[in-house]
Amino acid sequence: MLGRALVEELLERGDDVTVLSRSAEKAKRAFAGRVDAHEWRDPKGEQPPAAALGGRDGVVHLLGEPVAQRWTDSSRREIRDSRVLSTRNLVAALAALPEGVGGRPRVLVSQSASGWYGPHGDELVDESEPAADDFLARVCVEWEREASAAGTLGIRVVRARTGVVLSESGGALEKMLPPFKLGVGGPVAGGRQYVPWIHADDVIGALVFCLDDEAASGPVNLTAPEPVTNRELSKALGRVLGRPAIAPVPALAVRTLYGDMAQIVTTGVRAVPQRLQELGYRFRQPELEPALRNATRR
Repeated sequence: MLGRALVEELLERGDDVTVLSRSAEKAKRAFAGRVDAHEWRDPKGEQPPAAALGGRDGVVHLLGEPVAQRWTDSSRREIRDSRVLSTRNLVAALAALPEGVGGRPRVLVSQSASGWYGPHGDELVDESEPAADDFLARVCVEWEREASAAGTLGIRVVRARTGVVLSESGGALEKMLPPFKLGVGGPVAGGRQYVPWIHADDVIGALVFCLDDEAASGPVNLTAPEPVTNRELSKALGRVLGRPAIAPVPALAVRTLYGDMAQIVTTGVRAVPQRLQELGYRFRQPELEPALRNATRR
């Protein structure tokens, strides 16, 4: 959902882009030969090839098993290991590179998530908030710890705590749209929980901004300036689709369907992008309804 768009943006502005993929040939074909591509077949079990990293200016690490699935013991392990072990192996590969020109990249922008904060009420939450102690928060803590280790190598590290991404090519909207289009969508679990939403255009914009801005480091919330409640999001989506958005979805029904994973939609956090705003990032899609119109246009 994000990798292809990020590559396209970097190419459009004239960057040379290297893609790490389980299939280098598929990656080259996907971008019509406009990228250099190297294979990283087992990110959990091996380091990426040094040839893919040496001499590059920066690295963006987005790898992770989708969280939006029923959580079993095996899926929890995959959600955790795909993030933590791949980041550990990436940083180990960076450590093996020589310092200086032609060696280590200067910056690592490593994906994390607003799951760091766990459930909150209506208080504003910025990057200074400590981690919670639920499953997703513990994953984020380990994930960010592995990325932060690159800081000891003299690499500037940005930990991008991304919220709920609104995109026309997947993510949260992919699951929300079918019931709303049928006119049976509505607030979930009372709808009072906050949704730290962000349009995919701003995820890409913020990732590139963090690559470029030498002042960007540490945790950075990738969320829109104005988080909304689930009820407000539902009403706005209903208006965009021209459908009613009044059918409430009980929390019990969501937990029955998704198990423990239901906490993603039945709880929330009012996370705000304080660091991005301090650094001067200009949001491309700062308002919810226009962002939803853009993300549902196909």
